[in-house]
Amino acid sequence: MAMMSRAFQLSRMVARAAAPARRSPLPAFSQPAISRTSIFQVPRNFSTGKQLEEAYIKVPIPMYGVTGNYASALYIAAVKADKLEAVQSELKSIMEASKASPAFQNFMKDLSIPSKIRVKAVTEIFQEARFSDITKNFLATVAEHGRLRLLEGILKKFKRLTMAHFREVDVIVTTAIPLPEKEEKDLRNVVVNLIGEGVTVRLEQKIDQSILGGLVIEFEGILMDMSVKTRLKEFEDMIRNAPM
Repeated sequence: MAMMSRAFQLSRMVARAAAPARRSPLPAFSQPAISRTSIFQVPRNFSTGKQLEEAYIKVPIPMYGVTGNYASALYIAAVKADKLEAVQSELKSIMEASKASPAFQNFMKDLSIPSKIRVKAVTEIFQEARFSDITKNFLATVAEHGRLRLLEGILKKFKRLTMAHFREVDVIVTTAIPLPEKEEKDLRNVVVNLIGEGVTVRLEQKIDQSILGGLVIEFEGILMDMSVKTRLKEFEDMIRNAPM
């Protein structure tokens, strides 16, 4: 409920702040402590507050491309400051609020808006939301470098990093009818055995009557199709290709 309330408040903020940004320049302002530097130096700029003693943090899974570099930099900064869960929660709120605000989505994609206006807009929005300094500095850096249009991709990769850090796995189970509670629990145990002990399974159940029965399980890029629909198709193909 708190997450939904925060997302609703943010959606109002982004709509209010993003709408006038395109119409006229904004007055001078004081930017967060960020610098025009390569993304590989960004973790130092994101980091604020108490630091962990460990000087070197390694990302749990490799990330590539511009979005991967930003996600990795944010992950390292958050872990060093012991703020990973807080940053994860804040970014989830941002994405929920963004989806509820077409004005902010257009603002993020519009490269014609000057850098100072972009930075001021996101600074005002998330200063009011009382986000952590790491999240605010990250967003200001992304805005300054004209990467707001990549924000969704960055946050998707950051989510993968945090899930790997906390040993969590998203599992999507598709069935023709809702699974009874006991069967859902048994299925969760099966998935844990497949992935390994110590992993937290976040199970999402989808209903698709077209599969007729059985299960379709998806996790970590793996698809296990045990549906009646697929078995019937395989049986049909076998009959069709059988020698006369």
